[in-house]
Amino acid sequence: MKTIQCLAVLVFSLGTMTAFGQAGAQAPPADAVTGRPVTDDDIAVLRQDVQADKTEIITRNMNFTDEESKAFWPVYREYAHEQQKIGDQRVALIKDYAANYDKIDDTQADSYIQRAVKYEEEMADLRKKYIPKFKKAIGAKQTAKFLQVDNRLNLLVNVQLAALLPLIK
Repeated sequence: MKTIQCLAVLVFSLGTMTAFGQAGAQAPPADAVTGRPVTDDDIAVLRQDVQADKTEIITRNMNFTDEESKAFWPVYREYAHEQQKIGDQRVALIKDYAANYDKIDDTQADSYIQRAVKYEEEMADLRKKYIPKFKKAIGAKQTAKFLQVDNRLNLLVNVQLAALLPLIK
């Protein structure tokens, strides 16, 4: 059980927000995990590392002009900060789920459903909130491209989580 929890939190924190260092990264093998619970400090360090990787991926894919770069990154930092706050809900959900997936009752299942939907809605609302800000900073076409890159990073995380988290028993 601890291995599943450790894997789930590790992978999620690597992605929260949302990517792995490379586009084709694979989930860590189960035997690579020590089995010790992941601490909040571990998550903070991993998130910091991932944010650096995300910055590199975004930079490489966006090919900003100097002017676009100066306008984009302050907006992006705000966006990423808000994304992380919302992501804290998902970390808590994954920790809870990993600890209980094999003994979930209907009440817990309903709670997990509601929490997961709330997370998705808040992330969608955040993207909607920031679209005008990104458009003002870098224009509509570059904003659309950024949203594609951001979406791909999010999809990578979701695929990794789906592969690691067991189905409800």
